[in-house]
Amino acid sequence: MNTQSTWLVTGCSTGFGRYIAAHLLEQGERVIVTARKADQVQDLARLGEALVLPLDVTDAEQAKAVVAEAERKFGSVDVLVNNAGIGYFAAVEETDPQAARRLFEVNFFGTAHMIHAVLPGMRQRRRGMIVNLTSIGGLAGFPAVGYYCASKFAVEGLSETLRAEVEPLGIGVMTVEPSAFRTEWAGSAAEASERIDDYDATAGEARRAYHASVGRQQGDPARAASAIYTAVTAAQPPHRLLLGNRAFDVAMSKLSAMQSEFRTWEASARGADFPESQA
Repeated sequence: MNTQSTWLVTGCSTGFGRYIAAHLLEQGERVIVTARKADQVQDLARLGEALVLPLDVTDAEQAKAVVAEAERKFGSVDVLVNNAGIGYFAAVEETDPQAARRLFEVNFFGTAHMIHAVLPGMRQRRRGMIVNLTSIGGLAGFPAVGYYCASKFAVEGLSETLRAEVEPLGIGVMTVEPSAFRTEWAGSAAEASERIDDYDATAGEARRAYHASVGRQQGDPARAASAIYTAVTAAQPPHRLLLGNRAFDVAMSKLSAMQSEFRTWEASARGADFPESQA
């Protein structure tokens, strides 16, 4: 994209969303800066051409209203960045059902609401880009964040299907998979109130490590914001963007392990079809 574009970024009050919005404004882009509490992001408006709007992504009607206002003011939403999300620490068995549903309401259905809101305009214009921030936890599972990972795996699946449907219409879909970055995510995540001793060495240890990592994570969110901008504006944007050494190493290791196991069990996989003589 060589000309000024309009970007809509969700969850801008903290973390990746704030860094992404700030970087975009510094690059001279127009940005719809959104957060559940709009007063927390008013300072970003001073960085450039911004429209600050309140947005709870779990409210489908509010999502549509925000996109309508953005299109009224700027004419289009060229890039949607689905960043809003929450975390939760617990072993799968320890997880409160309401907490699990809340994770999916925000991380999955919130993302879906925004996608549904921008697609009519993007289809009409035959252009646009949808960027869904998932996590390396959307490609690989980790102890203590099972339902969080499940919500991010769900966004990966939705994104892959959506890409097949909208790329022929001129619309791109990118998923971004960060590892641990120095944001407020780990410190603000809720967690199970009741613990099961049998999981102390797995989920318990992981939970303690997440808390101990706050403020010391390897990932730099400012560099991540720059990397996302570079990827989206590239001549050929990637379908998936890993961010962080840990994310890259985990993804490559899982890919290698999957290939090895698939090959080991290839005969069983292929043998499950009807024989060609009966097909």
